[in-house]
Amino acid sequence: MAPRTPTSTRQSRPRSAVDRYFKISERGSTVAREVRGGLATFFTMAYIVVLNPLIIGTQPDSTGGFLGGGSAPDLSAVAAATALVAGFMTILMGVVANYPLALATGLGLNAFLAFGVASLPGMTWADAMGLVVLEGLIILVLVLTGFREAVFRAVPAQLKTAISVGIGLFITIVGLVDGGVVRSGSGTPLELGIGGFLSGWPTLVFVVGLLLIVVLTARKVRGAILGGIVVATVLAVVVEAVARLGARTGEDGSVRDERAWGLNVPALPDTWISAPDFGTLGQFNLLGSFDRIGVVSVALLVFTLLLADFFDTMGTMVAIGKEGDLLDADGNPPGTRRILVVDSLAAAAGGAAGVSSNTSYIESATGVGEGARTGLASVVTGVAFLLTTFLAPAVAIVPYEAAAPALVVVGFLMMTQVKGIDWDDLEIALPAFLTIVLMPFAYSISAGIGAGFVAYAVLKLARGKARQVHPLLWVVAVLFVVYFAIDPLRGLLGA
Repeated sequence: MAPRTPTSTRQSRPRSAVDRYFKISERGSTVAREVRGGLATFFTMAYIVVLNPLIIGTQPDSTGGFLGGGSAPDLSAVAAATALVAGFMTILMGVVANYPLALATGLGLNAFLAFGVASLPGMTWADAMGLVVLEGLIILVLVLTGFREAVFRAVPAQLKTAISVGIGLFITIVGLVDGGVVRSGSGTPLELGIGGFLSGWPTLVFVVGLLLIVVLTARKVRGAILGGIVVATVLAVVVEAVARLGARTGEDGSVRDERAWGLNVPALPDTWISAPDFGTLGQFNLLGSFDRIGVVSVALLVFTLLLADFFDTMGTMVAIGKEGDLLDADGNPPGTRRILVVDSLAAAAGGAAGVSSNTSYIESATGVGEGARTGLASVVTGVAFLLTTFLAPAVAIVPYEAAAPALVVVGFLMMTQVKGIDWDDLEIALPAFLTIVLMPFAYSISAGIGAGFVAYAVLKLARGKARQVHPLLWVVAVLFVVYFAIDPLRGLLGA
């Protein structure tokens, strides 16, 4: 009987309010594990505070304006808002949904906004962020009404996989271009480096950063991506201090030196800690894009955002639940609807704050691997993000060449999903192929998605299997046909 005494005493010991609220003991965890898991998750995804400003903060909209309404990049403001929204929404996930899932600006979605939305003729960053808010609200309605199942069924699972793979390749080519490894060629569309050769100290910084992240990732070192960015940035600061390379382009925008830094010139800031600048908050125009690009284009863009955001979340929350043994007999996480509600609000909050849609991060699996099983881990991760808002000036140190390796590695991680596509089935393989290749080659995520949907519907129709295509997917395919033919149609209509 003696061995049972400690167990009996432990079970009768009164639990704290935190333990009861988050069901820590009930899920077989401890406060220490939750704290450790929350910090592990933060360090594996904190790179987004550095990376997001470099993706969306440096790209002008079609009018030449930058996020926040200025005529020049304001990376500190974008970094501060990125950390702020990630912090608050991750805490909300922990408190409301009690799930060890962290949220932040979604990679791929931010690139889509920067290169595929804000750059459209007449569009501004405020208009683009308005689309994100609209998409988040639509997802929220889908969740609350239960319509999410219908949307989920509309797109074949393997086409969803192809979209993720295509976005991974798109991110990869963006990283290679930003790192100076791939450039416009003199006799070819693209070429390696300058004249077919890698050249310049910034490119060396990129290569060192990439190899370091690859090695750390292969050795399963936590925080491999963030660690690689930090080391590459330190190397860049040393290189600039010695070589004095300066910026690649001059103040007039002309190329000054192809072998110089592509964006930020790495140098230590005058101050490391300062009051955060939240100048991007509220910089969105909910319905402005309708006048800019028309109802059809808006519908296609919102659906593209919705598709990527919605299905990424579904896959992520199930993967995290499986890793932490939190799924029920049907494979659903506890409080599924609450998780999806918070994620939907995060998408809208990201747009309202001017930092792109926030979504669930698969890096949360790192925290679960450290023992996290409850929302307390998310609260810890969120608090850590809020503290980083005071370190936003440090973002200006990081050049593209130091951060771009992370895009390549993330692209690789997304590319690994390609094995989930049945390449022997032409009806799915060809649409998946078009989806994957057109995203990087056309430099357009929406073009890849549209080509895949249209090809899938056409092949099913040609083989007499039109009824296998969900009615919603037929509608979307027709909309994409209109989208691709918009210029000829405008000519015919005299618009």
